[in-house]
Amino acid sequence: MKNKIKSDIKKHEITFSIYGLGNVGAPIAAVWLRAGAKVIGVDISINLLNDIKNGISHKKEPLVSKVFTNGINNKSFYVTNDGITASKNSDVKIIIVPVAISKGKADFNALISVSKSISQGLKKGDTVIVCPSLPPNTTEKIILPLLEKGSNLKGEKDFYLIYNPERIYEGRAIEDIEKNYPAIIAGLGKKSIERGSSLLKIISKKGVLELSSLAAAEAEKLFEGVYRDVNIALANELTEYCEKIGINYWETKNAANSQPYCHLHYPGTGVGGLCIPVYPKIILESANTVGKKMDIVQKARKFNDLMPKKCVNSSLKFLHKNKKISKNVKIAVLGLGFRGDVTDSRLSPTYDVIKEFLKQNFKVVVHDPYIFQDKKLPKKVLLTKNLDQAISNADLVFISTDHKIYSKLDKNSFNITKKPLLIFDGRNILNKTKFQNNLIKTLGIN
Repeated sequence: MKNKIKSDIKKHEITFSIYGLGNVGAPIAAVWLRAGAKVIGVDISINLLNDIKNGISHKKEPLVSKVFTNGINNKSFYVTNDGITASKNSDVKIIIVPVAISKGKADFNALISVSKSISQGLKKGDTVIVCPSLPPNTTEKIILPLLEKGSNLKGEKDFYLIYNPERIYEGRAIEDIEKNYPAIIAGLGKKSIERGSSLLKIISKKGVLELSSLAAAEAEKLFEGVYRDVNIALANELTEYCEKIGINYWETKNAANSQPYCHLHYPGTGVGGLCIPVYPKIILESANTVGKKMDIVQKARKFNDLMPKKCVNSSLKFLHKNKKISKNVKIAVLGLGFRGDVTDSRLSPTYDVIKEFLKQNFKVVVHDPYIFQDKKLPKKVLLTKNLDQAISNADLVFISTDHKIYSKLDKNSFNITKKPLLIFDGRNILNKTKFQNNLIKTLGIN
């Protein structure tokens, strides 16, 4: 069955439509194009669609824009904002629109809208693959009824329904899909699982892990993020303990992790992005509906949410201890991205770092090598890609994001700052040997 499907895909007898061409949907579309498929890309953003047509989208995701341009040129790829027509003209529909958290509850508006559009073009024998991170039972209890109602078809009998959670790390998405992890799949029934497995094995060199239910696969994806959030909170708490008793967390962590059953994580100024800080909230909301308290998950999430404020307070103590404070204090914050080497600032802890410094009536300048404009920043905060402009006459340099470029800094990089040179390294990214006779405060080191 796999070989027949693979042959049909290459002959363009099977057409894919990808609903959502953002940081996750675009790499998924690119992977299917690389597999020889004919692909329709669907998105509501006209600006994004125009950028794709002009070959200037997704610059920080290797290969994506190049694959898109090649696809447009050889007529195997086109983009549209018409989801109904895309559904009519495709055989495999892949949904990858986000489910946001609004006021502590999952926001299904985008998912519902896409599901309704797909239903109006759904045909017998079609396949629907759902990829976004969802509360368990969403695919079966929300998406399935919408597809069936709008199409007058029955899932498993007339069309296949599959849940296949995305498993990517921004900046290496294509590699992750094709090489790094097995694909997780679950289906509405046996036929859906077989169909999903045949499709996903084509693009996943690590194969496929089949789960027994759609809800189990939905939970699996959330558990990945919850595990990381809880363990980051543990790391953050242990750094505080290490500082109190006067030992080096990083040295102790590395020694502990030499034992194969210990996996202590990296602490930091906070947890950002639309994954790790969001998945615990989805789990907490789901658990609340069945009357289950999730104390560890909830406490970890609160602990990580407090890290930007804790780090700012620690940096202020460091600043007051080592410098006479004037009325016109300038803070240079390095990094707006939610993590290193990404252009994505969504839910970045840096926003809270900035807010805490502004409460002190300090002047704040933000440097980021990848993000050049941001409407979410307060107007009084300057965002620049010029490091000298950011750190010129700064009283304190606060490293918030672990961009690799910052690891290459040395004392000569900061000649333009005020003296003495004070750096709060919230990510332990600096090579301390390059800063002799300068003052650096690092999380987890007294």
